[in-house]
Amino acid sequence: MAATKTMTVSQALVEFLAHQWTVDGDIRERTVPGMFGIFGHGNVAGIGQALKQVNELSPDLMPYYQARNEQAMVHQSVGFARMHRRRATLASAASVGPGAANMLTGAALATTNRLPALLLPSDTFATRVADPVLQQLEQPWDIGLTVNDAFRPLSKFFDRVQRPEQLYSIALAAMRVLTDPVETGAVTIALPEDVQAERIDVPLEFLQDREWHVRRPLPESAALARAVAVIRDAKKPVIIAGGGVIYSGAEDVLRALVEATGIPVGTTQAGGGALIWDHPQNLGGVGATGTLAANRIVAEADVVIGIGTRYSDFTTASRTAFQNPDVRFVNINVASFDAYKHGSQLPVIADAREALAELSIELEGYEISQEYAERISREKAIWDAAVDKAFSPSGLALPGQPEIIGAVQSASAAEDVIVQAAGSLPGDLHKLWRVRDTLGYHVEYAFSCMGYEIAGGLGVKRGLNADGDDRDVIVMVGDGSYLMLNSELVTAVAEGLKIIVILIQNHGYASIGHLSETVGSERFGTWYREYDGEARNFQGEKTLPVDLAMNARSYGLDVIEIEPSASAIDDLRAAVAAAKASSRSTFIHINSDPLIYAPDGDGWWDVPVPEVSEIESTRRAREEYVEQQKAQRPLLG
Repeated sequence: MAATKTMTVSQALVEFLAHQWTVDGDIRERTVPGMFGIFGHGNVAGIGQALKQVNELSPDLMPYYQARNEQAMVHQSVGFARMHRRRATLASAASVGPGAANMLTGAALATTNRLPALLLPSDTFATRVADPVLQQLEQPWDIGLTVNDAFRPLSKFFDRVQRPEQLYSIALAAMRVLTDPVETGAVTIALPEDVQAERIDVPLEFLQDREWHVRRPLPESAALARAVAVIRDAKKPVIIAGGGVIYSGAEDVLRALVEATGIPVGTTQAGGGALIWDHPQNLGGVGATGTLAANRIVAEADVVIGIGTRYSDFTTASRTAFQNPDVRFVNINVASFDAYKHGSQLPVIADAREALAELSIELEGYEISQEYAERISREKAIWDAAVDKAFSPSGLALPGQPEIIGAVQSASAAEDVIVQAAGSLPGDLHKLWRVRDTLGYHVEYAFSCMGYEIAGGLGVKRGLNADGDDRDVIVMVGDGSYLMLNSELVTAVAEGLKIIVILIQNHGYASIGHLSETVGSERFGTWYREYDGEARNFQGEKTLPVDLAMNARSYGLDVIEIEPSASAIDDLRAAVAAAKASSRSTFIHINSDPLIYAPDGDGWWDVPVPEVSEIESTRRAREEYVEQQKAQRPLLG
């Protein structure tokens, strides 16, 4: 009979996770090197007890981390996973009902970004011996339905451990998805609170080290040959580099390919860092939030080589970016779902690094024309000059966001990581931030979740610390997103995790305010103003007496306040330098003018405008919208 160890289901799961290893070539690391947990009646005696027991007997086996919000636990896991190129993530345990439901947004974010996160929400009694329990959702048409069933459409894997014996197959299946470059995302194992504490005789084999080797599929020779033939005939090819380039570690082979061929590169938000900003072939961000250089080049491209991109509507500028009537798409992606997008007849289903290595060999001797090379250089120079101008201090007491970004850029180190997610900052950073390190740019823009920034930044810092990397993490956030989820600043203080938070105070939602203007809604509901009882709106001039610097100070952070003045930008540079020199987390507060915009990148985003309206501004916006729609194409290439 096989040797066994008597444990609870929770104890077995925690020990099992502690012995899972991801292997990617020469790199071997713990797949789940730690676990968050917020405890309630659903898990305090299950996962909570298991983590306590491990902490007493073997503290390094499964380190426990405390969080202040269940959603934020998942965000930290995603930030951690990004820094480890999807080879590792953290687990998040929550209690029944509201604790579990709080993780739903995090699950959707992880899955949308194709980044691994392990979720362990507690569930109501499998035996139903106590029914209904506190916080149990009841639906008379399906008594077995619980809050956790909401995770099903948000997860890449979902299962529920209804009996102790199910743990083995469920845990192994979950690990397969967690480490699969195609299927990864939120992996959810629902744990009924009674089953968590049940006894089980666990085979020792289940608790031994197990390796999960990352698949790096090679391109099929026929598919590669078809792609090579089309690229060799191209007069104006362009590469769109997505997150897959980063996750496969393909940045070096991408650089070698573009240096040999001269093919220019535009990057998605997730692909920021695939090529360093000042490389001659790097045109910057592409699409709705892209640079003028990239968008002008892709508009005329006859062959678009997408590498590790899912082609979101921002990347394609809502299908207006590619205007060459004969454009063809060579889509290199490990996932066939993405490789076949836009009706491509040239999918290459393969790992980005492996495909690029093969492509480099097959394209030997191919170079773009001198005329095209000069055009690329000219467009890049024009855009670089525009960014330099946008970064120049205006001397205004309330500086614009572009010059604030410029100040942070100049005061930061090349290897520092910028973290952002929502509002006007992702668009401005995509255009303006000069990425100087492969892992130096983390803008969560697949879900663009307000409130991600601080929690995600902490996850990034944890990921760096795990590798012994002490570079700084700079979180830039607007007041609107900050107010959504700032409580994880307490986590930073509690653990001594150093991050630099730069709060740009513009008294409202800058991004949606600007969008509201373009669609004719005149910034309605986007200002933070005192309520006007007579007009029954928040559109007045009186800003709220909210002191976010004091809020951060109350959490225990060092706080630097930049007063409105002609020297605000110089003061900001000095503040960032001081924050970098400190060993503690620092919160920098600066006021800005939300009506000063970044230079236009000639991108468009499809946000429908009402066909009929009694408001003149909306009618004008509709006319403009209809005109813009004319540039949309089906993209069947």
